[in-house]
Amino acid sequence: MTDLLVDLLKETPKDAIDKVVYLTQGKLYPDYVGVELGVAEKLALKAMAITTGQPEEQVEKNYKKTGDLGETAEKLLARKAQLTLFQKPLTVEAVYGAFDKIAHASGPGSIDVKIKLLCSLLNDATSKEAKYILRMALGKLRLGVADMTILDSLAIAYAGGKEAREDLERAYNLSSALGHVAKTVAYEGIGGIKRFKITVGKPIRPMLAERLSTASEILEKLGGRGSAEYKYDGLRLQAHVSKNKITLFSRRLENVTSQFPDAAQLMRKSTNVKDAIIEGECVALDPDTGDMQPFQMISQRRGRKYEIEKMTEEIPIGLFLFDLLYVKGKDYTLKPYLERRKELSRITSESERLRIAQHVIAESPEELDRYMDQAISEGCEGLIVKSVGSDSIYKAGARGWMWIKYKREYKSEMTDTVDLVAVGAFYGRGRRAGSYGALLLAAYDEDGDIFRTVCKCGSGFTDKDLAELPNMLKLYETKHKHARVDSKLTADVWFSPSLVLEVIGAEITLSPIHTTCPNAIRKGSGLAIRFPRFTGNYRPDKAPEDGTTAKEIMQMYQSQLKRISKET
Repeated sequence: MTDLLVDLLKETPKDAIDKVVYLTQGKLYPDYVGVELGVAEKLALKAMAITTGQPEEQVEKNYKKTGDLGETAEKLLARKAQLTLFQKPLTVEAVYGAFDKIAHASGPGSIDVKIKLLCSLLNDATSKEAKYILRMALGKLRLGVADMTILDSLAIAYAGGKEAREDLERAYNLSSALGHVAKTVAYEGIGGIKRFKITVGKPIRPMLAERLSTASEILEKLGGRGSAEYKYDGLRLQAHVSKNKITLFSRRLENVTSQFPDAAQLMRKSTNVKDAIIEGECVALDPDTGDMQPFQMISQRRGRKYEIEKMTEEIPIGLFLFDLLYVKGKDYTLKPYLERRKELSRITSESERLRIAQHVIAESPEELDRYMDQAISEGCEGLIVKSVGSDSIYKAGARGWMWIKYKREYKSEMTDTVDLVAVGAFYGRGRRAGSYGALLLAAYDEDGDIFRTVCKCGSGFTDKDLAELPNMLKLYETKHKHARVDSKLTADVWFSPSLVLEVIGAEITLSPIHTTCPNAIRKGSGLAIRFPRFTGNYRPDKAPEDGTTAKEIMQMYQSQLKRISKET
């Protein structure tokens, strides 16, 4: 396959090489441009019927026999070719140009325009050309020509051999534009590739992480020391900041700017330079409490074309920036991680909804595990532990041991509700302004006759609940934390333990910020309920000491571990 591609590329005029590269892959542009041919099967059948002069039903009947519209076209047009006296030879430019017009046709009359353009191509095509034109149009070319095969072929055809592949691959990883790389090497050779620059607006292929399951393995791999960053449960975004606009690309290099106008606005307000490429995680936030929401919430905003403004209000987002790839003409992918992070902090103004990703430099497995517990308890997936060595550059498009994912391999839904006691409250925001946004809830520890915090709960409350909670709890307000409450968190309002609420959650996890069963599983950590939600049931029938106890929380945690062990 590589030999065939090398021959093809050598025969291709330089000014058409980008088009040949893309057509070979059955596309018109790099994926990040987001332009697709958009030819539906019915439209292609209609064009075939017009071109061959046969009834559409007959064309469809033939198609059902072959299962491939390309093969159907080849057979039907082979018969027609015997009667055709003149065909205009097709060129790459003609085919590409027609496809480009088809892809951009929109609005009233666009279907007719697409059919006309496709018929024009098929009328001038040989039967074999028609086969591949239709496969391309339908997005079913599937030659199996991968990006790396094309890079190998370009290296051999224009850069002196396969040993030049590494330089070509770096150019591709910095631009995600295979056609641009092809044109550069065709016109300028390997020298042009080595001079290749990052361009704002062309996404850089993201660096990826390997995975290990224990803190000790991770630190051993990183030479005993690493930067542990929160792994946020959201969408990875690459923000391209220029003077006139902000462009956002997903991990798969799709342009998602229109889906996240609020993220673009946050970047514009918080970035004090006009020429940069920054990576971060876009996370859904609870509109009333500001707490991070699970991935399922942010995923509801992906792929939307309508009601964008409504979704930005219903599912607001926060941005957590974690890397700087380019700024003011400087390629930061070649600089060590800590230097990139330092410069990112310098050019960014943090706000309530945009922050630099939280991290610590960990030097022991115990320290890493404690930070892992903290990340999980705050709604994160786990950690990304990054090399802090002098060689810790950003390896675009590569997966390696410079970054290591530290995630739990399980996730288990709680199988039962718990009855918890309100010991504090946090003021709300948005529609909860003037009320409580979340309650600090605790489990009763019989041994110490004390209430130990287990979660901060802001989900599940109705508008009626929000209106009534301040009055309902006013009787129990205290000027400071109650003597029978053990809490590392500082609430805006404290209560004497009285009101019992029924709560369900995603799972029970270790947490360094909650105090239920302290040090029982791991030193410095208690147990917490992740993503708690009020069920709507108040329990006035229960005294606070009758609620779910710390021992019961521990039993639920141990049962959860046993269930996970059986499943895995």
